[in-house]
Amino acid sequence: MHSIFVSDLHLSPERPRINQVFLDFAARTAAQAESVYVLGDLFDYWVGDDELADPFNAAVADALHRLSSKGIALHFMHGNRDVLVGQSFVARCGAKMLSDPTVLDLHGTRTLLMHGDTLCTDDVEYQRFRSYARNPVFQRLYLCLPLALRRALMRRMRAGSEQHKQGTSAEIMDVAQAAVERVLREHGYPRLIHGHTHRPARHLHTVDGRRCERWVLNDWYQRGGYLSCDSRGCRAEGL
Repeated sequence: MHSIFVSDLHLSPERPRINQVFLDFAARTAAQAESVYVLGDLFDYWVGDDELADPFNAAVADALHRLSSKGIALHFMHGNRDVLVGQSFVARCGAKMLSDPTVLDLHGTRTLLMHGDTLCTDDVEYQRFRSYARNPVFQRLYLCLPLALRRALMRRMRAGSEQHKQGTSAEIMDVAQAAVERVLREHGYPRLIHGHTHRPARHLHTVDGRRCERWVLNDWYQRGGYLSCDSRGCRAEGL
């Protein structure tokens, strides 16, 4: 059996082609796996679990629930776009929430799972925003606002984020080598799987004389894709 990893799908009603790719993936490809891990940014944005009342969001949750109802172990990790996903959404999907980072024995190989944004330490402005967005007090206050207002505020934040990207070099927004080496060292030199940077690749790092494999998951802006791992190793697959 094998496990599947995805991240940065950024699903939204404005992207019907990729939404259909996801629904087909959930019904066919993911249905053949032993376990499925969503490592953040399943949605383009999420302003609270009352978003489940939206038919599009409910359809995504129901597609995932059909997976878990077949006995497939479904896991969800927060990204930067869906940090407000809560227990109601996770329960609707029949998933388990993962902390970031999480270490597990993946088919015999010690593996570290992350969304990946904490590795981008050179992007100081983003890291300040991340700390603010994940503050429990801010989240509670934000979730008390009317849904329409939360959506409007989220659109403004997304516009600000896009402006930040345009004015920031790709190198600064990518992972910092020192941050990668630090987490590999802290977690016992594991294999690392993460998303966030939208730079899919397989990297090999030598840390303290130990050789470590790092897989970066692809985003779903242009095409779908996933990482499949079993006892023989991992392989990037397109959709």
